[in-house]
Amino acid sequence: MKDYYTILGVGKDASTEDVKKAYRKLAHKYHPDMKGGDEQKFKDLNEAYQVLSDGDKRAQYDKFGRVFEEGAAGGGQSSEGFRWAWGSPGASQPDFEEGANFGFDFQDFGDIFDEFFGGAQPERRQEAKRGRDIEVELQIPLEAALKTTQQTIHITKLNTCTRCQGVGAEPGTKVKECFSCRGTGEVQQIKRTIFGSFTRVGLCPECKGEGIRPEKPCNVCKGEGRIKSEEAIPVAIPAGIDTNQILRVEGKGDAGRKKGRPGDLYIKIALKKHPVFTRKGDDLSMKKEIAFSQAVLGDEIEVPTLEGPAVLMSVPEGTKAGETLRVKGKGIPRFSGLGRGDIFVELDIQTPKKLTRAQKELLEELKKEGL
Repeated sequence: MKDYYTILGVGKDASTEDVKKAYRKLAHKYHPDMKGGDEQKFKDLNEAYQVLSDGDKRAQYDKFGRVFEEGAAGGGQSSEGFRWAWGSPGASQPDFEEGANFGFDFQDFGDIFDEFFGGAQPERRQEAKRGRDIEVELQIPLEAALKTTQQTIHITKLNTCTRCQGVGAEPGTKVKECFSCRGTGEVQQIKRTIFGSFTRVGLCPECKGEGIRPEKPCNVCKGEGRIKSEEAIPVAIPAGIDTNQILRVEGKGDAGRKKGRPGDLYIKIALKKHPVFTRKGDDLSMKKEIAFSQAVLGDEIEVPTLEGPAVLMSVPEGTKAGETLRVKGKGIPRFSGLGRGDIFVELDIQTPKKLTRAQKELLEELKKEGL
């Protein structure tokens, strides 16, 4: 078993700062890109530093002589050494003096471990054939939110080729096994690093993960199995829908490649501006002008609604400009289906710009009375 304290040349009572200083000094000396460097010693130094500079790992190492990490299979030293390399998930980046440059990009470590130790999983064949999701915006009038309505959306997208039924081969011809991947849909890719050569499995670029290739590609879709065309898609718009809400229509995105699963259609709702009402949640707000006499004496006024027919609302005596009154249950149906919002009416007292002689005389009399 490796003795990390011996590797770094520090005692068991060494502080974290002591560990860091020792590591910096030896890393400069044994870096593979430096003259006289030693790749194995450099890896051991890195492994030791990642353990002794971490309080939890160091405590485990002091107690058990090794570090147990979640997901470690058997906790072998070599696999742990890789796990703690610079740039690996969860590992801390070592500090070097400002201006130090060894001609090596430490970010490469992150790319290596992401790619070969779970960070970037190879594409699955089925997902590679899945159609693309599509997002569209649908503008509807505010009145459309009062009840569930049916809308038809016309979009141009990739649909299954009707000539070859999505197979990609000319009718009456055969499909053959892909020569490059031997029908598996996957090929091995080798990447060389300072730690050695690593092999990963990736999607076959020739057949794009299908494992087969048509003997004679379809004359219409050219072997793709799908073509671009317009489709009319019926959509139910539920009552209470609001701006920026998104509806999902499963399977109505682009068709998948070679009978792969289709994508989905996402419809983003945008309510058009209304000439009278402003929506706030499930409530509606509006402004209404009333005469001075109505504000002082009180009155009943008509308030419009989205349904069309106006409703009567009482204005109490002595109402001030800017006061807001409420008409219950005439707003937007709640998306849950339980009840409706309200209409809030902000009152604005009208000041006439032109008065008749009789009106002026009356106001003069009111002025004498202190009004």
